[in-house]
Amino acid sequence: MEMEDGRSVNHLPPGFRFCPTDEELVLHFLYPKSLHLPCYSNIIPELDLHRLHPWELDGKALMSGKRYFFFSQKMENRVLENAYWKQLDMEEPIFSGGSGKVGVKKLFEFYIGGAPFGMKTNWVMQEYHLCNWGSALSFHYPKTKGIRKLDSNYKWVLCKVEEHKGNAQSFNYSDEDGSELSCLDEMFLSLDDDLDDISSSHFL
Repeated sequence: MEMEDGRSVNHLPPGFRFCPTDEELVLHFLYPKSLHLPCYSNIIPELDLHRLHPWELDGKALMSGKRYFFFSQKMENRVLENAYWKQLDMEEPIFSGGSGKVGVKKLFEFYIGGAPFGMKTNWVMQEYHLCNWGSALSFHYPKTKGIRKLDSNYKWVLCKVEEHKGNAQSFNYSDEDGSELSCLDEMFLSLDDDLDDISSSHFL
């Protein structure tokens, strides 16, 4: 996202933080984005996950604290040039009061090299997917009932990327706003136990 003079506006102004819950990311950003509804989703840019290594997200993705947020089109694989995102065998449902399950969160680790023999780095990604369109839309967006359909070949996902450093024991398992984290969030933070202290600068 850029201003008319070309300056990036993906960094929030001083004093502002972007720390929505999983439910808020799905209902107030990912759903409107996928249905082309006017909402806040335009503050999060669209990026091609195939083209950018995680350390190249600075200045391109929405940055809040140490986290990068961006939309990407849903894809079968997440392979970049001499690197790839590997999905872990774990995903977590996202629920919303009154409408049940509205999304799914998946976890990925970033590897340097060709699959499946790449070297694990400290970069991790949470990827948010939509589900349960009928009940969620009728509850949260009643005006869209029966008039908008999602193109199955053009689905968006919302990505949250972060680099972890140090020992997992140094982390407090709560979000930036002090709220409790889910089991997948705790796993997201505790990955450092299994990671070598690899700096991305070694691969630039």
